[in-house]
Amino acid sequence: MNAEGLVEVVLPGKVEPEGLQVRHGGAVPAPGRGQVVIRMEATGVSFAEQQMRRGRYYDQPPFPFVPGYDLVGVVTATGEGVDPRLAGARVAALVKVGGWASHVVVDAADAVPVPAGVGAAEAETLVVNGVTAWQMLHRKARVRAGQTVVVHGANGGVGSVLVQLALATGVRVIGTASARHHDALREQGVTPVDYRAEDMAARIRALAPGGVDAVFDHVGGPGIVDSWRMLAPGGTLVSYGSASTRDAQGSKQTPVLRLLGRVWLWNALPGRRRAYFFNVWAGRALSETRFRARLRADLTEVFAALQRGEITPRIAARLPLARVAEALRLAESGTVAGKVVITP
Repeated sequence: MNAEGLVEVVLPGKVEPEGLQVRHGGAVPAPGRGQVVIRMEATGVSFAEQQMRRGRYYDQPPFPFVPGYDLVGVVTATGEGVDPRLAGARVAALVKVGGWASHVVVDAADAVPVPAGVGAAEAETLVVNGVTAWQMLHRKARVRAGQTVVVHGANGGVGSVLVQLALATGVRVIGTASARHHDALREQGVTPVDYRAEDMAARIRALAPGGVDAVFDHVGGPGIVDSWRMLAPGGTLVSYGSASTRDAQGSKQTPVLRLLGRVWLWNALPGRRRAYFFNVWAGRALSETRFRARLRADLTEVFAALQRGEITPRIAARLPLARVAEALRLAESGTVAGKVVITP
């Protein structure tokens, strides 16, 4: 048992951020066979946690539980069957829940090495956000140099990584964001469009009269129809969330089921356009081995892009675990660019 003691954040139910419970003094968990213990150096606030505290994430566990979609940290203990030389290594892990804690147990196969020289907070911005962006861009839309794409929420956690990876591929990017982020987007080489403008879709069509090759949409809701209509023949819509329904009432599955229904319908229509509803966990139930291999390969690609200077980590703020309510409030405010990172 570690003398430091366990610190974890518990989501007890549908609460405001101030209702999160920071618990101290528990026993640091021990690894089982094939597992490691990671001492958290950085975790973060994703859109998933914003939905979870409202009970709106479509496959969240029952309350109470420890949120935290991903983390970066140092391996402090290894279980039976794990190479003991992994102890002391900095790794990243995608866990869906459990990351908002000082120590987290994960399967060793899910721990991805972080390259030397990459800081924990910088790496944290690229775990779920980076893998999501990479897989949507290269595995779903399969973008190529010279194409044009639309990234909704181009200043956000996933959006900012999507923009940078797309630009590094030689793709023209049209990014939607509030007006205060437009200058920063222009400096990157993005053509910004105000997502609050009533004629947003018309403005995008004016920029790409023949349609675009891909649209990445985290907003969902009725606006997803506009995203579909933006596509050129052969184009791809990748829907990966329903931010517009974050505060909705009723069943948490309904927004996702509606998106899936639209995707099915659109793909059944004649023509060469395609639609996907993307979830980074898709396929894990069918093939654990393939899922892990793909995750490791894609996150390694993202870290390599970081080392080449193709990605600049977008850290909106760094706050300690004890100020997790403030971190969640800030992430939900819509006023920041990049990811809110939580440290021990």
